[in-house]
Amino acid sequence: MARRRLGFWRRFAVALVKPVMLAWTRRTWHGVEQLRRPGGIIIVPNHISHADPLVCAHFIYDAGRWPQFLGKASVFRVPVVGYILHRCRQIPVERETATAVKSLDRLVAALDAGGAVVIYPEGTITQEPELWPMKGKTGAARLALATGAPVVPVVMWGPERLFDPRTGRVGLRPRTPVTVLAGPPVDLDRWAGATPSRVVLEEMTDQIMLTLRDLLAGVRGGTPPPLWERPVRPRTPEGTE
Repeated sequence: MARRRLGFWRRFAVALVKPVMLAWTRRTWHGVEQLRRPGGIIIVPNHISHADPLVCAHFIYDAGRWPQFLGKASVFRVPVVGYILHRCRQIPVERETATAVKSLDRLVAALDAGGAVVIYPEGTITQEPELWPMKGKTGAARLALATGAPVVPVVMWGPERLFDPRTGRVGLRPRTPVTVLAGPPVDLDRWAGATPSRVVLEEMTDQIMLTLRDLLAGVRGGTPPPLWERPVRPRTPEGTE
């Protein structure tokens, strides 16, 4: 990524965010070479905190790529913030609407131009109590099937110390340790050229999420939960607490 090609708004975003991240975090980066492969790539991170998009963006930028996040369209309608996001080539999506197809078209165009697009496959911060990855949505799989672009898994551990979604606590301590690891592209070859049926997309998505889960286990240690679906609590009989 040639720095001179960033333009004003992307330079502005870097000047705004990077000094904060340099002071706030102590970074351990692994696997940056996975992001330096030529051509468009689909980056699929785990999602454990409202702070992890900043950590992920920092990691991708340090790897020499410009991150293009797929984000909620409502954020792009916030005055000033939305304008900057658009100028920085981020991509809004109206979830579960007909206009979501336009977002797919923009993602395809970004990949065709050699971009690094970032899709959180879970769609939201994980609901697992220990912050392990949960069952994903099929957007990343659909994009991979449509383009053939490599799907590069990225796992993070440490952003939950910056903002813990379970407690709402913000960690303001300087140089908080964060670790990010990019792994080799997820092996999706068995589905190459397949029709994007619901079954195919869900199988691909499970492969992506299992890869993320196993990579994260190597970073943070511990044993991940064996099942995606969380236990369903029994219904409370009517008239009781």
